Amino acid sequence: MLVGGHLRTFHGTCNRTAEPVEGTVLVTEQLGPELYDAILASSAVICARGGQTGHMQSLCRSRGIPVLRVDPLALDTLVGDITVRLDRGSIIHGTVVDVPRQRQPVLPGLDDVESICVVIADATDIRSTNDLTARVDSYFIREEFLCLGAGLSPIDSLRAGPREAERYGVAIAGVLHSMVRELLPGQRLVMRLLDLRSDDAARMTTGIEVDDEPNPELGLHGARWLLAEHHYPAAFLALRAHVADHFGADADRVSFAVPFINDSTEFLRLREHLRLTGDTPLGVFVETPAAVHSATEFCAAGASELFVGTKDLIQFYLAADRGNHRVAATYQTRHPAVLAALSQTVESGRASGVPVHVFALGTDVDHYLRHLPGRRLMMCNAELQRVAGAVELPA
Repeated sequence: MLVGGHLRTFHGTCNRTAEPVEGTVLVTEQLGPELYDAILASSAVICARGGQTGHMQSLCRSRGIPVLRVDPLALDTLVGDITVRLDRGSIIHGTVVDVPRQRQPVLPGLDDVESICVVIADATDIRSTNDLTARVDSYFIREEFLCLGAGLSPIDSLRAGPREAERYGVAIAGVLHSMVRELLPGQRLVMRLLDLRSDDAARMTTGIEVDDEPNPELGLHGARWLLAEHHYPAAFLALRAHVADHFGADADRVSFAVPFINDSTEFLRLREHLRLTGDTPLGVFVETPAAVHSATEFCAAGASELFVGTKDLIQFYLAADRGNHRVAATYQTRHPAVLAALSQTVESGRASGVPVHVFALGTDVDHYLRHLPGRRLMMCNAELQRVAGAVELPA
């Protein structure tokens, strides 16, 4: 199992079309951004490759869509109606009898959380989370998920010139507006700026050739890509202008954060590149060992808050590709080196008076609360529901 679900048993017809078919089980070799609509329509996903914390697996996690990885040779045998048994990690042709439900035990420690930031895919996730609990302080959305949901191709728009880039920025602002309207009083929305690796970018573009990189995870993405993209500043300026002009009092409830960045020099260069004034808040994602050691410098350089992206950080600390199931045993969310890095980042923020939010899988919430000096956590929508004990599961 790569990602858990709300239930333990899922029924559906195998969908190999890559097109959205509501309630089916999506069967694919590998998850990618081109499958965004098909994923959201699925009751479950079966794939042959991928790790627990890949980008599209994170989308599934936010929606509670289970992902089961099987041997590539087994994909061809999956036809017709099937039943996916998550508790056994098995697939049965046809249906099985439902088993009685029981309420999932509440994991200890959630009441000790000072702040909860929920990772979402769209406005639907805000509504479902607020129906569950009003304790959420903020919501976090990736710009690339906004693109996928709105049918936008960011590379095509940004490479078409400043006017198309501006139109792209306004379109993104429009999607943000629909999400802000779902916020409860006191809640806010954080957008992580565009972070497209070359492999994902190639599958999201329609008319622009994207350079092939031998190792996209360590390639031109995050802050380094934003610095190299000439027309992104025009898009971001148009986005912020639209927010200021059309969101009214809600404009202050929207903030932004920089992905995949190493040090304060890069941070200051990016602020200048994006034409940000000194009083414009900008958060930082801590996702590399260099960023951990630069946390104090980020705070001194004006970072408004720090978000610790543990999924990337763990793979770099432990040299274990998070998208490679063969090294899943090495990818340890509670490794001493990982916990030391998280603690160092939290302490750096605390000393500077800058909030630090640490991403945690549901199974790690209690452990992180007991072993880290901070109480501000990020988690996916579906995992919050499970941790809160609000989801009924079969026995």
